[in-house]
Amino acid sequence: MRAVTPAWHEFAMQLNFSGGLAPYFACHAVVRSSGGSREIEFTHDGERWLAKLYYQSSGIAHPGRRLPTGTEWDLDTVREFRVKVMRHPSEDGPGQQSFNAHLRPRWQGMQVERSDGETQELSLPPGMTEGVNVRVNGSNIRPTHYLPLLRDAARALDVNPDYSTDPDTSSTVRDAERYVRLLEDASGPVHARDGPIAKLGHLLENDRSGYRKVVQNDTDGEGNDVPGYYHTATLGPGRVAEAWPNHELPKEIKHYRARHADSLDEDNPLRHPKVGASYQVNRWDESLGVTDEDLVQLEQELDEALHSILRDAGVPLVPPGGDGAPPYQPDPYFPAEIGEHVEPPKLNLTELESEQEHVVIRELAKTGGVSPVEGEVIEYLLADGGTASAADIAEEHGRHVGSVRRALRRMDDLIDRKYGEVALASNHVAEMLHSAVAELRDASTRLSEATGEALVSATRGLDETTSALRTWLAKHDCETESRGEAIKKLRLGEVEALGRTGYADAQRKLKKGLSYWTDAGRDPAYFKNAKVLFRRSDRRSTQVMDAARLLELREHV
Repeated sequence: MRAVTPAWHEFAMQLNFSGGLAPYFACHAVVRSSGGSREIEFTHDGERWLAKLYYQSSGIAHPGRRLPTGTEWDLDTVREFRVKVMRHPSEDGPGQQSFNAHLRPRWQGMQVERSDGETQELSLPPGMTEGVNVRVNGSNIRPTHYLPLLRDAARALDVNPDYSTDPDTSSTVRDAERYVRLLEDASGPVHARDGPIAKLGHLLENDRSGYRKVVQNDTDGEGNDVPGYYHTATLGPGRVAEAWPNHELPKEIKHYRARHADSLDEDNPLRHPKVGASYQVNRWDESLGVTDEDLVQLEQELDEALHSILRDAGVPLVPPGGDGAPPYQPDPYFPAEIGEHVEPPKLNLTELESEQEHVVIRELAKTGGVSPVEGEVIEYLLADGGTASAADIAEEHGRHVGSVRRALRRMDDLIDRKYGEVALASNHVAEMLHSAVAELRDASTRLSEATGEALVSATRGLDETTSALRTWLAKHDCETESRGEAIKKLRLGEVEALGRTGYADAQRKLKKGLSYWTDAGRDPAYFKNAKVLFRRSDRRSTQVMDAARLLELREHV
């Protein structure tokens, strides 16, 4: 697929090298012979770069004359070293293409000083006896270029470049962002209140489970009203998989502008906002390595997320005028070029919203309405902002905990349960339930399937065909797949034993549902894959039949 190619912005990685302390001692020798620091110019792939090696104090406790590993330590102090690498100013006007590599020694049994003055042993990655840790922080450089640049800088500074050749498998990416820059007049749909960033946080995060961060800030640091100033949605790996089923890396999607963007000239690229996708290492318990395969996965997931966000907002992935044309605004690091990319997954936020609305309707519309215990569960989860368990809810209402657990099982589609805690499945579900419960309280009556559908349809502005479909699905207790595109189960209840083989009534009901489904513009194949549950009036047991087979039976009444 051809699409605009995002650019790299921030990047950070933690590199471990277990080949010994030679690179540390080499940096010490260079700094000592140079009077405290050394600066040098070097060339990398025909580009001019500058490198500076200097040192800083360290919180590592002095080991004495011999390390616990047996290595002699002839230095009076423990220092940490930094290598600042930047593109030559003559080739990088803004001066933002750079990185800093922070080098620290590592050995088994090393002690570090805590803030309270006490010391504690620092644990090392498995397999490391002695070595160095290098924390790299940079911007506007492709991730695969950092190590080659660091080696070329080391060579220029008289440090053996072979020391930084093969990072250990314990090395990890700590931060990464890909971005595009849009013209300020074209980015509104991305950060709109009903745009993809807002919907990601609204539909995919519940009020308790996991990390939740949704920011919609239109005011800059000086109190000025700046639409789209800083809007973000951060999703952990579980929520990311709901939006992008083939993704696993936690991400932040954001739309942001420079602090003083409005005061810049209109021909200044920095006046225009960025839309970015960044890797959020602190939002999961796993890690991403620094191998070529890992970096390919990182780039592909960030690009797919960005492309799907832009597409959902109606921003063309290929501008009509070609490279660098509106609505994209090139800058020194984002040329707005068109390239070949993987087709991004469709961001079915509208479908997810529809599925969540249907789940609420079905729960409120089931025969007899919600039970008293279920009503108490809903009200508790709406009112309480902290974590909740079945025991908490039972104690609040004087119920047996078993009754609450059974109610929670019956409400499984509305509830997110994890490690004994429960929460409403999303903020959108919570909003709908709040409206419905308020209606119930004011009217002192339960919502039937029709009134439940009418309430949601009226407040959401649904068209007549979609409303009719949802009413039918609610009536027959439909179960959908996680993304709501296909039906898993339908329950027709009791049907008359009519027709040549006794299935005419069941078939008639199912055909009516299929007509609603197709009238709403949905793929009939996703309806026909369902399992249909029903009980004929002349039999006691429930039957299960594929929808496609039931629809194809030749029945005559």
